[in-house]
Amino acid sequence: MKQEYVPYVNDLIELAIKEDIGDGDHTSLASIPHDERGRMKLLIKQEGILAGVEVAEMILRRLDPDVKFEKLLDDGSHVKPGDIAFYVEGRLISLLQAERILLNVMQRMSGVATQTAVYVKELEGLKTKVFDTRKTTPGMRVLDKMAVKIGGGENHRMGLFDMILLKDNHIDFAGGVYNAIMKVHKYLKDKGKDLKIEVEVRNLDDINEVFRAGGVDRIMLDNFTPELTREAVALIDGRAEIESSGGITLKNMREYAECGVDIISVGALTHQIKSLDMSLKAC
Repeated sequence: MKQEYVPYVNDLIELAIKEDIGDGDHTSLASIPHDERGRMKLLIKQEGILAGVEVAEMILRRLDPDVKFEKLLDDGSHVKPGDIAFYVEGRLISLLQAERILLNVMQRMSGVATQTAVYVKELEGLKTKVFDTRKTTPGMRVLDKMAVKIGGGENHRMGLFDMILLKDNHIDFAGGVYNAIMKVHKYLKDKGKDLKIEVEVRNLDDINEVFRAGGVDRIMLDNFTPELTREAVALIDGRAEIESSGGITLKNMREYAECGVDIISVGALTHQIKSLDMSLKAC
């Protein structure tokens, strides 16, 4: 896990504990002796790509610092029903408190990783990379983006703070592509910031405006047809990275990639997923 992600993950774990445990897991407290120890296993019940093992260990250690964690499978492993991802031993009350929290995290992350792997495989043999978007579950963006990487995809910007991305509304409110880009250059200079600049374009004329302004790192072709995408790639001619977005599905993404774009961004990686089935069982 990238070090810059750790604070976000720790904050998410604290929130998950607060919302699930509150003032106590009264079922476990009432039925399990306080110091009784036990062992559990993470059982896989569906084929896919495993993700979230590292985060699960963080959750367990937050609730029981003395827990014994025996990892059998790494994040990114291809799993099938009956596989065991890890064993964990510790205070039973802590393990039971962690159960639903870590399953919620791992099932979702594994679902994202599994879906991402399907999209990545569709572009096998081509230079085009599959990127995620900001269409993530609020509060879980770091985990969603970690899962995309585990599934073989790449991350777009984390948020509004780490890249300039001029989209249609920015451009319309700023008075056009050229004006928007020039305002960005002034802002970055005034603030002393060094951020990459991407601009969304809706037609070939917009692309010419991008190069009239200059200083743009990536151009996003928004809702272009494959035919228009090929024209745009020829017009850009290597002067900027090219991203295709909008109206792209698993069925047509290879056709877009074969036009020569560098990136295809897919919101469905994180907002149209099915969680991977797994359970934490006594053993």
